[in-house]
Amino acid sequence: MNRTTHLLALTGIMLVAACDPAPTAAGGAIDRDAVKVETRRIGDRDTDVRKDLATLRRVTAKLHRFSAAKVAGWDTKITPCMFSAQGGMGYHYGRPQYINDGKVQVDEPELLLFEPEKNGRFRLVAVEYILPGSPTDPAPSLFGRSFTYNTTFGVWALHAWVWRNNPSGIFADWNPRVSCAYATDVLAM
Repeated sequence: MNRTTHLLALTGIMLVAACDPAPTAAGGAIDRDAVKVETRRIGDRDTDVRKDLATLRRVTAKLHRFSAAKVAGWDTKITPCMFSAQGGMGYHYGRPQYINDGKVQVDEPELLLFEPEKNGRFRLVAVEYILPGSPTDPAPSLFGRSFTYNTTFGVWALHAWVWRNNPSGIFADWNPRVSCAYATDVLAM
């Protein structure tokens, strides 16, 4: 790794670490390993993706408390707690103004994903970008990844597991480490 690449990588890690708050009263410790693991997976050459992930973590860091997320506009419950054989997603809460604006932007995720915890609180684990449309529309993209079409909900979608390490990958749909065990309402897919 050359000196410039090494400095960029360290700068990205420091930016992400600076945006990673201490454990919150609203739901346990933040998964700090998510930052380390995903930084290694992305690779040294993809500095734009790292920069965008740092931006996403910065804008969502203040939303770990569910009450703060609701006040900030992510107050519309979109789904029950979702799980499948590949893992869980948790509850999806949306910000209608972002859902209905017809665009996707790194710093304006349409949905926040919360995992229910034993104590009754919700833990922020990921975001999801969605764009309503049809399967014949061109696929939008962020983070250098194309969205996939979700026929169940009629949207183009991309997950970013920025607050919970996902062994399936930061942009995978399902996370085997997320559970609906403490949910009051569940949607099995």
